[in-house]
Amino acid sequence: MTNRQSALALASSLSFLTGLDESATQAILAAAESRRIAAKQNITTGGDKAAHLFLVRKGQVHYYHLTKRGESVLLAYLAPGDVIGLVTLLKSPSPYMATAEADSDCELLAWEHSVIRKLVSDYPLLGENGLHLALGYLRNYIDRHIGLVTKTAEERLAETLLKLGEQAGKVQADGIEIHATNDQLGELADISPFTASRVLNNWVGSGILSKGRGRIVLHSPEALLIS
Repeated sequence: MTNRQSALALASSLSFLTGLDESATQAILAAAESRRIAAKQNITTGGDKAAHLFLVRKGQVHYYHLTKRGESVLLAYLAPGDVIGLVTLLKSPSPYMATAEADSDCELLAWEHSVIRKLVSDYPLLGENGLHLALGYLRNYIDRHIGLVTKTAEERLAETLLKLGEQAGKVQADGIEIHATNDQLGELADISPFTASRVLNNWVGSGILSKGRGRIVLHSPEALLIS
């Protein structure tokens, strides 16, 4: 595959580049710096100056907030196609709102603040795409809060598993593989690790899924919709 074909294939899978023509896509990608981040290393740190916008190409990222008491609150899992540091689209960006840590070895595209600002000026649709992404993330947080008020622990955990499966799951012969611990699933579903473990064990007994250390395989995702 040529560099041109590779760039177009990448663009077709990225919401951040939706609607941009070939020349714009190539210019935007050419302005990016490729980075490799090892697992457990920070990509951004909450409170630091927002100096780069990052786009996840490969790997999985934990996005979390560290409280004043040093407690980690998991906000989201980020997967290929997700963008970190959308505040850099602003002329005077606020600091990074949260910390992004590589959960696995990751490949990223990075644009310096001045570079991404110039690209947004040259290609206004890029800024619109960034706004759509930001609103999508906000929608997820709103849905999560509404679920906390209106849904049971089982429903919230089921939705969390289905979302992770769609976002970052790997299709295997026996189902969809998800890498997450009970603690992480509990945080994303806003339930305790004990409750997460209890509900997961019930689903194991029902044959809906199987689990190992930090690994879950959904054998019957559709069953979670009616469990």
